[in-house]
Amino acid sequence: QVQLVESGGGLVQAGGSLRLSCTASGRTFSNNVMGWFRQAPGKEREFVATISRNGGNTYYADSVKGRFTISRDNAKNTVFLQMNSLKPEDTAVYYCAGRSGNSLYSVPNSYTYWGQGTQVTVSS
Repeated sequence: QVQLVESGGGLVQAGGSLRLSCTASGRTFSNNVMGWFRQAPGKEREFVATISRNGGNTYYADSVKGRFTISRDNAKNTVFLQMNSLKPEDTAVYYCAGRSGNSLYSVPNSYTYWGQGTQVTVSS
């Protein structure tokens, strides 16, 4: 089992930045592809970004490409999501997720482990 705990959410003005962190415990973190998803009220959970086990490959949703950066520190069992140029439409609960293997997927059902989520609110 892998336990994931997100942190770093909060309230920020449009154009601002936030850095989310997700720390894992349990099974070996470096064996897992990691991803970030988000869910706004009344909407389905949507893909944001994913990163390979060694951090060498990343993939982003078109809506965040060029503004968000996913990274990981396997020595600290942590994955990050740096969010710049935030927009009100980025407001959502952000979830960290993990899956075994090394294929990058954007579908939530492909991920086995999930955190509890952290709220990000962007005011206009």
